[in-house]
Amino acid sequence: MESAGSGTLAPTGETTGMLPFLGFAVLGGLLSGVVPLLLILQVPDVGRSDAWILTVLLTVWAGLRLTMTIVVGRPMLFDFFFWMFTYVFMGIAPTVQIRSGLISRTTQGIDEGLDLPTAVLVCVGVVCYEIGRYLARIRGNRRAADATSRGLSARAPEELTVVDPLRTALLLTAGVALSTYFIAKIGLGSLFGSRDQAFAARSAQWSDPAIRSIMYSLAIYPLLVGIGALAQVRRSAVKGRGWFAIPLIGATLLLLTVVNPVSSARYSLGTVIFALALYAGAALNPTRVRTTLVTALAGLIFLFPLADAFRRPEVNLARDGFFGEYKGNPDYDAFWQIANAFSYWLDGLVEPGRQALGSLLFWVPRSIWPDKPVDTGILLAQYRGYSFENLSAPLWAELLVNGGVIALIIGFLATGYFLRVMDDRLLPAFAAAGYWAIVGAIFPVYMTILLRGSLLQATGAVAVALLCLLVVRKHNRLPAADGLASSDRRLSEPPQSPAFRTGRG
Repeated sequence: MESAGSGTLAPTGETTGMLPFLGFAVLGGLLSGVVPLLLILQVPDVGRSDAWILTVLLTVWAGLRLTMTIVVGRPMLFDFFFWMFTYVFMGIAPTVQIRSGLISRTTQGIDEGLDLPTAVLVCVGVVCYEIGRYLARIRGNRRAADATSRGLSARAPEELTVVDPLRTALLLTAGVALSTYFIAKIGLGSLFGSRDQAFAARSAQWSDPAIRSIMYSLAIYPLLVGIGALAQVRRSAVKGRGWFAIPLIGATLLLLTVVNPVSSARYSLGTVIFALALYAGAALNPTRVRTTLVTALAGLIFLFPLADAFRRPEVNLARDGFFGEYKGNPDYDAFWQIANAFSYWLDGLVEPGRQALGSLLFWVPRSIWPDKPVDTGILLAQYRGYSFENLSAPLWAELLVNGGVIALIIGFLATGYFLRVMDDRLLPAFAAAGYWAIVGAIFPVYMTILLRGSLLQATGAVAVALLCLLVVRKHNRLPAADGLASSDRRLSEPPQSPAFRTGRG
């Protein structure tokens, strides 16, 4: 067995015999059986609508898809986080709220007649996502078959993108400078106060939302990408790996000062923690992958609500049971914002592509573009006349306000296709000291923010992270070493038992 630093995947953790079936039965029974059943038994139906039947069925399906990914132990991370978001925000949360009649407090007054069409639209998006992934899988299989017919390995030596050591050092230095500047401007006390205090401090320094978002992203992502790139350089180093520990630990501590459990948004904190875990080797073998994915799922279900206790100066850890947490909770307004977006489309208010243009040109200050679109969450809040406007706008809602149901269908087909292609690119990267391993550490979990929306709020960080990734990337043709080839096979080709074959989607 080779160490993690060797760049190969240790065989420890590969599942054989009856264990896959046992794991699938236990985890699948919990996520798709016990949780939905307890929900129905513990949350009485007040008769708001029958849409909960569709959302609970979606909970069951999402639970099965999560189970497949976890049991197989392959780091199909984009797919995993899509289903994790769907399980909680489109499954459990709306089911509880519809059955109890206690919908999100920030999206009150929604016509009950919109519940069922909204649930149907959510399911349409999920089905299109599955179709998109299936089409991408067919494409991948055809390419592999074509390579085999020409006498080549499906995983033959190819251009492997690695990181440039010099550019990594420059980016890490810039990241340290930017994070230090951010801390100096905000103040250390604000960073360890409440989340509201930290946001007020940022707003005082940068009043324009676009500039504020960019400055916050610059304080996080150059350092986060730099740490990941340095970790990859360390893995590929022949000797002297111990010297890398000092800058890695120092940069990590600085990053966790900027992004900490007290004042940071929960999604930003989750992105950083997950990325750091993968940098440390959390996806190097199937056992670690399973442990990491189960921990991430448990974190969203159990720790995500508790982290909200630090939003204000008065910490409140009191909770009303497991399902009670979802009743009326504004954190789970996603389903109802889709209903508002559907209503917005029905009223003929959609301007095709306008909201998407605002997201693409997020960096343009409003002083230059006074008519710049607001966040889609704010747009829908203003449309409905809500006093509180800081609402989510999940991908379903973003697509509806940009082009209606047709845009939703096309958008989710493209999302499924693209994320499957990305997952296929990531599989060999986790076994090698490659650039794509950094992509796989950051963007799958950040996709939760993109799925929840609004996109205008989230695109700034994506742009900064992509720019940092372009800085450190370097093309280098590596030999098809036996270790790398075998690692690719272990990551890319699960054992041929029925339970493992189900995870190939």
